[in-house]
Amino acid sequence: MLTGMQIAVIGGDARQLEIIRQLTEHDAKLSLVGFEQLDHAFTGASKEKIDEIDFTVQDAIILPVRGTDQDGLVDTVFSSEKIILTKEMLEQLPAHAIVFSGISNPYLDGITNESNRRLVKLFERDDVAIYNSIPTVEGTIMMVIQHTDFTIHGSNVAVLGLGRVGVTVARTFQSLGAKVRVGARRSEHKARITEMGLIAFDLSDLESNMKDVDICINTIPTQIVTASVISKMPAHTLIIDLASKPGGTDFRYAEKRGIKALLAPSLPGIVAPKTAGQILANVLIKLLKEDMKKREENQA
Repeated sequence: MLTGMQIAVIGGDARQLEIIRQLTEHDAKLSLVGFEQLDHAFTGASKEKIDEIDFTVQDAIILPVRGTDQDGLVDTVFSSEKIILTKEMLEQLPAHAIVFSGISNPYLDGITNESNRRLVKLFERDDVAIYNSIPTVEGTIMMVIQHTDFTIHGSNVAVLGLGRVGVTVARTFQSLGAKVRVGARRSEHKARITEMGLIAFDLSDLESNMKDVDICINTIPTQIVTASVISKMPAHTLIIDLASKPGGTDFRYAEKRGIKALLAPSLPGIVAPKTAGQILANVLIKLLKEDMKKREENQA
């Protein structure tokens, strides 16, 4: 249980609703910022504005997956008000307080470092990323079906990257009957690709592997699907970019070439927000319990 723990949930989308539900079930006391348009009420949780929060008593701050933008703006789909997280707010937190976010950026890194507060980036954890790869690949399949006039079965699919998402994407498309090739740089990744019964190629040979590709799925968060790569693709190729914004694709050139290229970050929150929220809530509760236990031991 999280009895006695005070947590501020600031902004977010439908995933946050499952997090709020589970935290209240564990008896945490919540302050909800950016949820005034939400009709549902949670026992043990109160809706507040950002300037009404008493940061001095918060044990944790839970931000949306994106954290903030480069100006400190926090996304929320349940409010029309502008919510800005500042260094001054974090400086009011108790020294033990933790700031949770999915990912981060220079602004959020900066204000947590300057205020000497701990920032936990949940999407850098293997468990979160692997669990999240399941709704990600389901959403990818949905997008492929919606935006093609051919079956996945028998199609030539190129997956770029064999990280935590890339493994699930490659394995699932293979099971659907696609002819899957995977681009990677590391020798151990190429070995794993071969062990999985897939075709491995080095990313330095990316252009030559695009000549007959029907679907290209990128998971690498740097621009790798360049204009030169796109120029080698057939006109019917569908590109789905699963990397964090701005993705790893030259979308401008893809449009110029007439190739459909879709940026699709945060698919779990779109196609399966309840499951995605449960994944985050389970890890958050585990980390909060560990922190509570550690503080109790230090006080004993």
